Amino acid sequence: MALHYNLSKVYELSDNDQDFVNDVLTLFVTEVPEDLVQIKEGIKKKDHKHAYAYAHKIKPTLDLLGLNVAFEEILQIEAWTKAEGKKKDIVDTFKSVKKQIEDAIKEINKDFDLPQG
Repeated sequence: MALHYNLSKVYELSDNDQDFVNDVLTLFVTEVPEDLVQIKEGIKKKDHKHAYAYAHKIKPTLDLLGLNVAFEEILQIEAWTKAEGKKKDIVDTFKSVKKQIEDAIKEINKDFDLPQG
């Protein structure tokens, strides 16, 4: 049973098409970690536009996979970028998003036999 993600929206959207679900999960486990690196870089360099672009990119995926807390926190990161906030104000939020995504990826990899990129 999935503890760190929820596929109900994915199954609903796909009309229970397992190939589609696997494609969504494969994209999540391969692309989102790279996007997290980009968000971290944007925060580190105080490049708010860069951090925003990647936070905005992963936002729908977090919602789709039922990572509700990470979704709410990515909204906080977006708001931080728009306000051009201080790095120290967002670091803990980013760490929380990263941990939730890493936990979901570990669990997805355990639960599904996805093709390895």
